[in-house]
Amino acid sequence: MKILSITVLLTPPEGASTALASAFELSSFSYFQRGSVQEFMTFFTKTVAERINPGQRQSIQEREYTFHVYNKGGPENLTAVLICDQEYPVRPAYSLISKALDEFTSKVPQSSYSNPAAISFPELATYLQKYQDPRQADTIMRVQQELDETKIVLHKTIESVLQRGEKLDNLVDRSNALSAQSKMFYKTAKKQNSCCTIM
Repeated sequence: MKILSITVLLTPPEGASTALASAFELSSFSYFQRGSVQEFMTFFTKTVAERINPGQRQSIQEREYTFHVYNKGGPENLTAVLICDQEYPVRPAYSLISKALDEFTSKVPQSSYSNPAAISFPELATYLQKYQDPRQADTIMRVQQELDETKIVLHKTIESVLQRGEKLDNLVDRSNALSAQSKMFYKTAKKQNSCCTIM
């Protein structure tokens, strides 16, 4: 999973878009390819940004890459484009784009949009590095990973009990906490499930 670039653009309703801030991570390309790759990404970024309506989000696949685009709309006329490989999840990509646009809007005055060369927004490069791991961008993914790790621990705990030589069947038979009806239910369920076992 890799993010290759993120760009914030001025996209007026009429006319060409203008890149206001960009960050690239092209270390996966050879030194001699990086200039051409960056030019292609810049060209494609501007092209798709000009074709997305205000308030719209869209993901576009081109070969092994995905371009996630969000035209924020409003008086600022800002659009963000994130280019990543196809393995990078969609939700964290849009979380990152929204965060970048919100921070850009709050830190860069709209009066400076007419002079893009004077705009300094180093946060894009920071985001690009920090969010290479999608769990950093998306707290829901982080919680899901923690839940998955808990499941693994629980499975290991059950396996470790069974490895000590105790069998679940013996524990059920000897248990005083279970009624005869519950024990019978367990045995019946086990027999029904065992008919479907593939050997």
